[in-house]
Amino acid sequence: MTEKSKKKSAAKKGSSLCSTESYKNKIVTFLNSYNKKTMPLSELESKCRTKKHGRENFAAAFGELRSEGVIMMKKGMKVSLCSRLGVRTGTVTRLSRTFGFAETDDGTEYFIPGKCMLGAMPGDRVLISDIASRSGEPEGEVLDIIKFGSSELTGRVEIVDGSPYLVPDTASKNHIIIVRTESVPFSSGDKVLAEIVYRGKRHAEHKVRISGVFGSSEYAASCAASVLTIHGAPTQFPDEALREAKKISEGGVQEYSFNNREDLRSLTIFTIDSAESKDLDDAVSVEKTENGYLLGVHIADVSHYVKGNSALDKEAMLRGTSIYYADKVIPMLPKELSNGICSLNPDENRLTLSAFMELDNDGEMLSYRFCKSVIRSRVKGVYSEINSLLDGSETPEISRKYASVRNDISVMNELADVLIARKKLRHAPEIETTESKLIIGEDGVCCDVQPRERGKSERIIEEFMLCANEAAAKLAREKKVPFVYRIHEAPPEEKVAVLRQILPKFGLECPHFTEFKPFHAAKILESSKGTDKFEAVNMAVLRAMSKAKYSNEPLGHFGLVLDDYAHFTSPIRRYPDLAIHRIITDILAGYGNEWLNKRYSGFAANAAERSSAAEVRAVTIERECEDCYKAEFMKSHIGESFTARISGVTEFGFYAELQNTVEGLVHIRTLPEGEYDYSEPVSLTEKFSGVSYTLGQTVQVICAAVNVSDGIIDFVLDNDY
Repeated sequence: MTEKSKKKSAAKKGSSLCSTESYKNKIVTFLNSYNKKTMPLSELESKCRTKKHGRENFAAAFGELRSEGVIMMKKGMKVSLCSRLGVRTGTVTRLSRTFGFAETDDGTEYFIPGKCMLGAMPGDRVLISDIASRSGEPEGEVLDIIKFGSSELTGRVEIVDGSPYLVPDTASKNHIIIVRTESVPFSSGDKVLAEIVYRGKRHAEHKVRISGVFGSSEYAASCAASVLTIHGAPTQFPDEALREAKKISEGGVQEYSFNNREDLRSLTIFTIDSAESKDLDDAVSVEKTENGYLLGVHIADVSHYVKGNSALDKEAMLRGTSIYYADKVIPMLPKELSNGICSLNPDENRLTLSAFMELDNDGEMLSYRFCKSVIRSRVKGVYSEINSLLDGSETPEISRKYASVRNDISVMNELADVLIARKKLRHAPEIETTESKLIIGEDGVCCDVQPRERGKSERIIEEFMLCANEAAAKLAREKKVPFVYRIHEAPPEEKVAVLRQILPKFGLECPHFTEFKPFHAAKILESSKGTDKFEAVNMAVLRAMSKAKYSNEPLGHFGLVLDDYAHFTSPIRRYPDLAIHRIITDILAGYGNEWLNKRYSGFAANAAERSSAAEVRAVTIERECEDCYKAEFMKSHIGESFTARISGVTEFGFYAELQNTVEGLVHIRTLPEGEYDYSEPVSLTEKFSGVSYTLGQTVQVICAAVNVSDGIIDFVLDNDY
């Protein structure tokens, strides 16, 4: 055969073969028109007329359709279209030891019982089928894993009968076999990072190798390191970002940078923050005017140093926010910027973006303006010290420190009272929350837990920052430019319905409404103020609220009762603030709407979405780390009795919170013997005796057990009380 004939023959043979894409179309068409929901694989191959030389393309097409979640294999080598079976594609989002959650591609979140997980891990793409729900929320089972996500998990090493096992932090309540030969050296009790090397049909059937050791699981610091790792928190800056930060820091604040800036160094401007703060990104000034007050909020001009698309900017967007836990911080920006040239340290020239707001005697904002500026902070104010000035308990040393700004502090206190009163007139719900303060010893171990005190100076700064945030959002909305807003939507109807059901159980009448407004939340809280039911009602209202997030749409803030709100005041530690500083800078530079829209529309939407996700990650990390440190502290208090308040009720027991904010579980199996009825989410009542454990109720508990690795504390009732 001639070369020309060979080419013709090959071309003819190739044209007779179906491409992968053609086979995909055939497979879907035949399955769709089949008179049954499932078709034997052999029959499908026959219908597609899979010839010897076409099997490879058919197999490729079949594999692609499975990985895309279009088709699935059933028992007995039968194939079906997922759409004909009502099967959805989704991604596993998180796991606990006995259940998991997956989000379908249309955004629906499914609860998946542990026995229905099929060994799926977070990040796995899965096929989900509906099952009967016990809660009314979507509940399903994993039918197949179509694409593996991360294979990493953390846990604690335990030796059983001479063999090493991983006790995972999530994913399974069972031990998982550790393959020694592929693992780094480890010891019993270590907190470790593991990688799945073999996947079974259940989590307990997986096999892992140890890829990293954090230290003993008895220490919160080791457990916190594992939390950071599993959530992907970046703890090291890229070399290029560090080089940029070093160059900026070494350059210092130069006189030529003051060009086209308002020189505010003669104004009495100073910072007020916690004693341990090193990243000071906001300073304030205030003066009495003929019409009321002129409030100045002066924010570190981070956008002057961190340019768009620079290595620093890319890393800042990736991190989204600084993460604070125990006595540590994972900063959004390198310390050369966060603690150095951007921080508004006293007696140093600093570049700022200032917001000036003219307020009347009732606190109404009459006007506002923004400007690029340079300031020189007079003093590093500390919350506790200023609180002592306000209540008259200051020491002579503190009095001398604040002598030059004492009159300003008095005016600030007066203005804050006006703003607080105005907030009440807006009927903003005053939900009370308590943060924890962890005291860490020199050995890195948590030696005390205290409620974080919030005095008047904290409230002053909060009110001033709210004003600046509102002004920034007003500017963007009125200019109709792309922006990153901080939004807080009204509570979803299902949560409001739960609140309606709860209030009568506390003997409170639910306000009549067709649409739930901030006024109604404020009224509910006010009706229980000063009673023993307030803490429980406060908790119920808090749980009804939506989560605040970032958006490129100005949807307002339900909790603050503001139409305009953004985060403007913390660009050292939050990316949305840095993002809007960049936009405001270009507004001040005189760029028109067309240019601003072209430059920032996509950026604002991307920054909002990524910042919201980064915030959720940071909050999760901070909470999980805090749980480990609290458990570490309670190790030295096992067997001790404490007065506590019931902070949550479930069908398996109730959570009790100590006065120092430590929370533990009183499991139903430790309660007096009986049959308990669960009245969601308010109380657990023994049928025959009528003894009830109710949200907000005071109980006496004993610390029975502690698990630092999991951040779990177990309480039992103290029967001597």
